[in-house]
Amino acid sequence: MRSLFVLLVFIAGINQLRSQELTATVVDANTGAPIPFATVVTGAHSGLITNEDGKFSITAKQMTRIKDSIVISSMGYQKVGLWQPQGDTTITLTPQTFELGQVFINANPLSPEEVIEKVKENQQSNYTISPSKKKIFFRQSETNLMDKVDFGFKKSSIAELNEALFDEMAASIARKSTSYKEAVGDFYGDYRNNKLHIDKAAELYDKKKDVSVDGISDRLERIFKENVKPDSYFKIRSGLIGTKVEMDSIAVENKEEADIIKVEVNGPEHDDFLPNLKDRISEMHEQLFFHEDTDLDFLQKSNRYRFTHKDYTFIDDVAVYIISFEPKGRKDFKGVLYVNTQDFAIMRLEFENVRPLKTFGLLGISYSRNKLKGKMLFAKEAAGGYGIKYMELEDGESFGIDRPLNVIEKNKNVKGRRKQNELALHLDFGTSSISKYELVVFSSENISTTAYAQATENPEVTASYLSKYDPNFWKDHTIMEPNAAIRAFEVVE
Repeated sequence: MRSLFVLLVFIAGINQLRSQELTATVVDANTGAPIPFATVVTGAHSGLITNEDGKFSITAKQMTRIKDSIVISSMGYQKVGLWQPQGDTTITLTPQTFELGQVFINANPLSPEEVIEKVKENQQSNYTISPSKKKIFFRQSETNLMDKVDFGFKKSSIAELNEALFDEMAASIARKSTSYKEAVGDFYGDYRNNKLHIDKAAELYDKKKDVSVDGISDRLERIFKENVKPDSYFKIRSGLIGTKVEMDSIAVENKEEADIIKVEVNGPEHDDFLPNLKDRISEMHEQLFFHEDTDLDFLQKSNRYRFTHKDYTFIDDVAVYIISFEPKGRKDFKGVLYVNTQDFAIMRLEFENVRPLKTFGLLGISYSRNKLKGKMLFAKEAAGGYGIKYMELEDGESFGIDRPLNVIEKNKNVKGRRKQNELALHLDFGTSSISKYELVVFSSENISTTAYAQATENPEVTASYLSKYDPNFWKDHTIMEPNAAIRAFEVVE
């Protein structure tokens, strides 16, 4: 009986240890530098990834499900297996030092162009598209800058709309805003047809900030509502363009309604959270290099790119070619491919644009999509093909207005010339934004078309608003660890 009691106590102690949360940082054994985007395998087809600071965590609940060692690996390093680590720890990876070059010079002397042709030949078999169920984590980080704010006040016959007011407005407009959106859920289907069931979601943002031209426009509209008679209408001219705006249709009846409008205008969009999130994920999938709508055309138009064989390395004990690419002429991207030497699958891709992808300028309005960069990490799935393990995209845009704006108030009940008042401005605004999207696949399993048809979504789901980062919010969920900027986020009242 005593031996049985000791055994039960020992087993209980082991289970208690296994139920503790693991928080770790993966670093280079030689330099101590953190290793970003290292793979942490927790099961046959499940795992997570370190963030840009080399950090990851596994919840206590998830630790109880792990039946074997946790395996940590990263490109160019020897993998490490750990049996049930716990607490807050540092994990070191040792660089692999095998000399692969001499081996492949004699055994597989393919030119970089020949490797790319092999990639194209094997693309369909390597990246099969079939229904699956994936446990995912999505993060969207938005940074908006107001680079220039100048109302260019000329004249006004409306006493309340004077130069001092517009100077005050220009000074009070926030020059920078950041926001974050995160969600954990189940993603069903494939890259084209899919369903999403969100388990939990959060948004971090400052409700008082709206760094956008739309935000300024809404603020001007509120000022007009407060200072122009309800039976009046506006005649708005901006350069050669003119329009008529009826005050009756935008009149504010009381202060309570005005306060409601203020909250709705100055905060990010919260309606339709699920479809908006699905749209963002679909936009990410469109940039997969094997998707027909991708902007990444280095394979489809490979003859217009220059490929250079740089070296060899290892990813998950598999030897890979390191091949860089850059445009020969006026193409858009440069980057690095990591190609499996056995099946010629692209296991990792890093890219960035070398010129703006889109520009527009007309009548004082300018637009530029000036940044598209990212990385994609692929891993073998249960079906045998490769699927996304981690994907990151950064999309940057700029927008500007430099044109006159005349607002003429006219009254419906006045005969003859109905002009009552006039405001003349010359707007000169410039904004820029960077949207960063991250998608992590923690686990993946094949499902039938029947299972996909039976999968359900939860369109009524909403995100919890957080005014500052809360480490306990995701306590029972596995996510990609937040970076330093997210950890430091806090709305200053």
